[in-house]
Amino acid sequence: MSTGVIIALIVIVVAVAVVAAALTLLNRRPPGGRTLRRRFGPEYDRAVARHDGDTKAAEADLAERVKLHGGLREKALDPADRERFTAGWTAAQERFVDSPSEAVAEADRLLGDLAGARGFPGVEQYEEQVSALSVHHGHHVHGYRTVHRAALARTDKNGTVDTEQMREAMLEARVLFEELMSPDREDRSTAPVRDTDGADDVSESEDDHSRRTRRFGMTKNDRHTEPA
Repeated sequence: MSTGVIIALIVIVVAVAVVAAALTLLNRRPPGGRTLRRRFGPEYDRAVARHDGDTKAAEADLAERVKLHGGLREKALDPADRERFTAGWTAAQERFVDSPSEAVAEADRLLGDLAGARGFPGVEQYEEQVSALSVHHGHHVHGYRTVHRAALARTDKNGTVDTEQMREAMLEARVLFEELMSPDREDRSTAPVRDTDGADDVSESEDDHSRRTRRFGMTKNDRHTEPA
């Protein structure tokens, strides 16, 4: 074998090694800002706000979440669990008209239990559970936070229930509930929503806020109060 051929082979081997090393480094790099923003959606902006506008700190936080929970694979719900959670959520919605505070507490419990059943950390690890949910459901995880806060602090300074705040919390939480109940991503975007009385949801052309409000049998200006 001539010297020229040997040199050419060495050059090829070195080039392949360099390319392989570069690819390895790229794979090990934490996801960049665009990737994180696309994955987390509004959760990205919330992370930036929590870090007082420090984008680098927020992205480091989100990248760490991906590192810890990105490999989690959601478990399928068996038919019995699916029926139980569906019935529980329907009951919580119906209870909202007479007792908003109890409905919110039940919705919070159901979301935590449902997330655990899907393979996320259990409710006893709330912060870790929310962190993992944010990686896989970043666009709607805030609904869980909202209903959880409402469940923990259900009265305002006057000792009356802030029904409007709890109603909004229930609406936000419902979106995450529906995502977690869907068997796959495709179904999440196409599955029809059912009213609490079992009737098909109203048409897509109607205002979304009004449509959701009707599920609770109340208008935006309705108020329910409870003793302190």
